[in-house]
Amino acid sequence: MKNNRIIRGSLALLAILLSFAPLHAQEGSYSLKQAVEYAIKTNINIRNAKIDQSSAAARVAEVKAIGLPQAHATVNYTNNPAVPRFFIPAKTFDPNAAEGEVVAAKFGVTHSASAAASLSQIIFDGSYLIGLKASQTYKELSTKNLQASKIQVAEAVTKAYYNVLVNDERIGLLQNNLSRLDSTYNETVQMNTQGFVEKLDVDRLEVQRNNLTTELENIMKLQEVATMLLKFQMGMDVDEPIKLTDQLSTTDVSQFVAANEELLSNYSLRVEYATLEVQEKLQMLDIRNISAGYLPSLTLNANYGYSSGTDIFSKFFTQPWFNQASIALNLNIPIWDSFSKKNKIIQSKNALEKIKQNQKLLQQSINLEVRQSQIQYSNLVRQLKERQRNLDLSKEIIRVTRIKYKEGVGSNIEVINAESSFKEAQTNYFTALYDLMIAKVDLSKAKGELYVESGQ
Repeated sequence: MKNNRIIRGSLALLAILLSFAPLHAQEGSYSLKQAVEYAIKTNINIRNAKIDQSSAAARVAEVKAIGLPQAHATVNYTNNPAVPRFFIPAKTFDPNAAEGEVVAAKFGVTHSASAAASLSQIIFDGSYLIGLKASQTYKELSTKNLQASKIQVAEAVTKAYYNVLVNDERIGLLQNNLSRLDSTYNETVQMNTQGFVEKLDVDRLEVQRNNLTTELENIMKLQEVATMLLKFQMGMDVDEPIKLTDQLSTTDVSQFVAANEELLSNYSLRVEYATLEVQEKLQMLDIRNISAGYLPSLTLNANYGYSSGTDIFSKFFTQPWFNQASIALNLNIPIWDSFSKKNKIIQSKNALEKIKQNQKLLQQSINLEVRQSQIQYSNLVRQLKERQRNLDLSKEIIRVTRIKYKEGVGSNIEVINAESSFKEAQTNYFTALYDLMIAKVDLSKAKGELYVESGQ
C-alpha cells in the first residue's frame, strides 16, 4: 500500500520539490524536464500522433488541390483488324440498283490515333468550400490529440522519475537509521561484555537491526525495478545506464496553503473539453456540407488535341493530323433526391446534439472533480502539518532516550521503542507528503493547468 502511494506521487513535486537542472544534460544524466523531453522525442504514441498530424496537414493540402486547375493528357491508338460495316440501301449510291438491295460499307479505318490535353477548373462548389474548412478543423483535432499524448507521456515519465527519487530518499533514511542502530548495538555489546546489560538487550537490538537490513535490501531491489520502469517510459533500453540529476529535499509545510474554492471558468483549458469543441466544429461543418448539396455547382472544362486515321500504319507519319478543341461550362442543378440530404442533415444534427450534451456532462464532471480536489488538498495540508509535528516530537524523544540510555537512567526497550516510533513518524510524514502532492497534481489536472511543454 505504501509503495502504491509512492508511485501515485510521481507528479507530486514537479513544481514544488524538484529544482531544474541545466538545460543540456550530460550523457546518461537527466533532470525531470530533460527526461520528459527525451520521452516526447522517442515515445511511440507521440510519434504516431505526430504522424497523424502530418497526415492531417497533407489532407488539407489534398482538399485545397481539388479546387485548383486539374490538367491531364491522353494518347490513344486503336487497331481494327476487322473494320465495322454498316448496311446502307444500295439506291443511296446507285439509283439503278434493285429494290431492297443493300451495300455493306466499311465505316472507319484500320488504324486510328489521337492525342489530347484537357483542363478543368471548379468555379463554384459549396461542398468544396465547406470541405476546405473541415480539413483545417480536422488538422486542429490532430493537434489536440498530440497535446493529449504529450500530457500522458509527461505524466507517466514524471511518475516513474519521482518514484526513483522517492526510493533514493527511503534508502537514505533506512541507511541512516541502520547506522544509528548499529552504533547503539555496538555500544550495547560492549556494555554486555562488561556485565552492565543483559544478553537479552543485545538480542532485541539485533532483531531490529536484521529487520532494518532486510527492509533496506527489499527497497534496493524495488529501486532496480523502478529505474527500469523509468527507462521504459522514456523509451530507453533497460540496460542503458542513467543518472538522475534532480534531488528530493525535505519540504517545509508552511509553503502549503489551503486551495481556493473557485471553480474552473474556462473549460477549454482541459484538453478533453477542447477536443469536444473541435468535434463540435466538425459536426457543424458536416451539416453545412450536406446543405451545400442543394446549391448548384459550376465547372469549366477545356480540351485540345489531334487525331488521324489510315488503313496503312506507315502513313501515320506522312498524312496530316487534324486538330480539335472544345470549351464547356457545366452547371449542375440539384432538383430532387427523394429527401436523401434531408435525412442526412437530421442524422448529423442529432450527432451535434449529442456532442453538446457531452459538453454539459463534462462541465459537470469537471466541476465535481475540481471541488473534490480542493477539499482533498485542504484536508491533506492540515494532515501534513500534524505529521510534521509528530516527526519533530519523535526526533526529540529519540535524542533524549539515547542520552538517558548512555547515562544509565534509561532502558534498552525505551531506545528500541523510540527508534520504532521515529521510523513510523518518518513513514507517516512522507506518506502524507506524497498524498498532498498527489492532491495538488489532481487539482492542477482538474483545472487544466497540468501541462509539460516539451518544445517539440
